[in-house]
Amino acid sequence: MLLKKVKKLKKQQKVLKNNKDLMIIGLGNPGPRYKQTRHNVGFDFVELLAGQLNLFLKKPLFKNYLYTSTFLADRRIHLVEPLTFMNRSGMILPSLMKKYSLQPEDVMIVTDNMDLPPGRCRMKPGGSSAGHNGLKSVIHYLDTKKFYRLYVGVGRPGDGETVVDHVLGQFSEKDYNLVKEALQQAADTLTAGAGGPLEQILNAVNSRKG
Repeated sequence: MLLKKVKKLKKQQKVLKNNKDLMIIGLGNPGPRYKQTRHNVGFDFVELLAGQLNLFLKKPLFKNYLYTSTFLADRRIHLVEPLTFMNRSGMILPSLMKKYSLQPEDVMIVTDNMDLPPGRCRMKPGGSSAGHNGLKSVIHYLDTKKFYRLYVGVGRPGDGETVVDHVLGQFSEKDYNLVKEALQQAADTLTAGAGGPLEQILNAVNSRKG
């Protein structure tokens, strides 16, 4: 009986070793002024996922981010919301990655994307910042572009509307419902595929219609 327990423990340890951690960082701006704005869809995703997993985001002492974690299919999932404002989102990464022994390929940044319409999510394993200040900061502090991104569509500015006004503005009720549905689908895809490689999650997210 003892031998069986030892073998089972070794098998579990092997699985845990093979499944690398995943740190999901939602980008946004802290404070009620920015809640449910287009720029804060990263926060929306992290909060949705935390609620779905019965987790509570908390601010560690003397840290400028909210954090929680759990295990999904033997993979540790870290959920993070920076409290540094969008253009300084990457500042928290060096200490977090050192603390949890993570590499850039273990990071998924969730952020808004104007090239996608509301209701669309797309995942990529790398790429440029495309002028996004949050991604610029992340690239700067990671010193690489090779990290996963989950892009959430927010659409383009309307006639006479600046980019800043657009991303800091709130969705229409119709568009916000589309965004919430897309975030829910992405969260369900991630939790269902947490035991597999991230490329598998990427393919599942990108294969969804809409």
